[in-house]
Amino acid sequence: MDFQRSLLIGAFAVLSFMLLSEWVAFKDQRSQATAQVTTRLTENAAPQVLELPEVAGTTASDLAEDIPAAPSTGPQIQPESPTESTHSGRIVQVFTDELQLAIDLQGGDIVELALVKHLEKLEGAPFVLLEQNSNRVYVAQSGLIGSDGIDSQGRATFTSKQARYTLEEGQDSLQVDLHWSNDNGVNIIKRFTFHREEYLIYVDYLVENRSEQRWQANFFGQLKRDSSPAPNADTTGMGLKPFLGSAITQPDERFTKFDFGDMKKEPFKKNLPGGWIAMIQHYFLSAWIPNPDLSHTYSTRVTSSGFNIAGFTSPALVLDPGQSGQVGARFYAGPKDQYRLEKISPYLDLSVDYGWLWWIAQPLFWLLTKIHALVGNWGVAIILLTVLIKAAFFKLSATSYRSMANMRRVQPKMVEIREQYADDKQKQSQAMMELYRKEKINPMGGCLPILVQMPVFISLYWVLMESVELRHAPFMLWINDLSVMDPYFVLPVLMGASMWFMQKLNPPPPDPMQAKIMQWLPIVFTFFFLWFPAGLVLYWVVNNLLSMAQQYVITRQIEKGAS
Repeated sequence: MDFQRSLLIGAFAVLSFMLLSEWVAFKDQRSQATAQVTTRLTENAAPQVLELPEVAGTTASDLAEDIPAAPSTGPQIQPESPTESTHSGRIVQVFTDELQLAIDLQGGDIVELALVKHLEKLEGAPFVLLEQNSNRVYVAQSGLIGSDGIDSQGRATFTSKQARYTLEEGQDSLQVDLHWSNDNGVNIIKRFTFHREEYLIYVDYLVENRSEQRWQANFFGQLKRDSSPAPNADTTGMGLKPFLGSAITQPDERFTKFDFGDMKKEPFKKNLPGGWIAMIQHYFLSAWIPNPDLSHTYSTRVTSSGFNIAGFTSPALVLDPGQSGQVGARFYAGPKDQYRLEKISPYLDLSVDYGWLWWIAQPLFWLLTKIHALVGNWGVAIILLTVLIKAAFFKLSATSYRSMANMRRVQPKMVEIREQYADDKQKQSQAMMELYRKEKINPMGGCLPILVQMPVFISLYWVLMESVELRHAPFMLWINDLSVMDPYFVLPVLMGASMWFMQKLNPPPPDPMQAKIMQWLPIVFTFFFLWFPAGLVLYWVVNNLLSMAQQYVITRQIEKGAS
């Protein structure tokens, strides 16, 4: 009993600490939400070339620092000594049915990307994934390096025939060409190809060598990001914060991730076949997917300016005089739709990180999507999935509740034993064990079945936490977004009330301290759940109601049988 008492006190202390942590996180999140991001794409609809705002702390040396060094015997990425370059900041705007983006004519980098069908807030502006401003630096860079690479000594400056490109109705694809040439007869087109209903962008360099010399360069692609938190990051959920950092796939390890601290302490560098490299945050990611038939050098590093860079370098493209060639990669920027990511590249779907219980979480997510396909409402799908899980563990739960009911039935006899042997703990324990044997009660019978179910419950918890499908998904009445907290706190109050009623069905702890702690738990959990996403709270409410109904029936059956 002393162990149970200590366990309850420890659990109460942990929950109190977590509640305080969630309150601090909530305040920080609210403070961040007040900083509005100015989006060039939504505010400047006129077809004109705009000046890119200066980035705080970004200089010409910082930009040159981004450029990887040319490989000598194979594709390599290493910091280049800073060189002076002039940053024009002029951009080309691109609008498709899924994306709004800005491409910097110096370097041809994607310096801003917004997702049309995923809003920053409910009924707000498109969610900005990539951006380069005083609020955040997160861009997708690509170029040509090597002996003849146009980005080796600073970013190349391109020209464009238009300042604005739009995927019109009836068009299935859109090409945006940026042009570069020199006096030696080398002509290069950096081509971005977009497709309808697609977040995948094809980035290619079309090179025409009209010079009298052999031309050689390596294609590189990389993601550059500062260490600021993800916008609208959801920090709720029992301290289980979504991952923010880079990730890569390897032949011997399907999914390897590096947070920004890892990238600084131990930079990664390895030549790998095919593969991909990505920057991951809650609900969204960006990823470079190079040619799957070649080996590329992947690396992560942190620049002296503090920027986190994850990228790759491909083998050299070699063109003799008069030859033409093409090199490039695919770039994905959008939601973590695991079924679409799975088709783009092997194991890219693992960026939807369910942790070490992924082997349970994946089937649960599959079942959740199948239910949603039938009912068309994610809230209803969560309820039905909870019912199915509860049905699957019905017998285990019944065993647990039956044990609790039996403990409740013999509670008066247990009180008598404690009073009789109040001064002799050894005889008290012996008498308790004799009572359990006589009444055929297993004191651990109420705990073990619950422990067996915990991996499934934790897996479902992560499914609801990680699924971008629940972001801005309405349920009913006042719940118009299952990914944020209940605005009127109705679901947390229902959860706390259901927890309180469940306690009344259980035998009260004989120890006064345990009893007081148990009385406070529903209140602590209610406040703790105030900042949970509504979808998660909905799951707990339904689970508690089903458990309470099952426990009530079993308790009444045992009490009637004993009378």
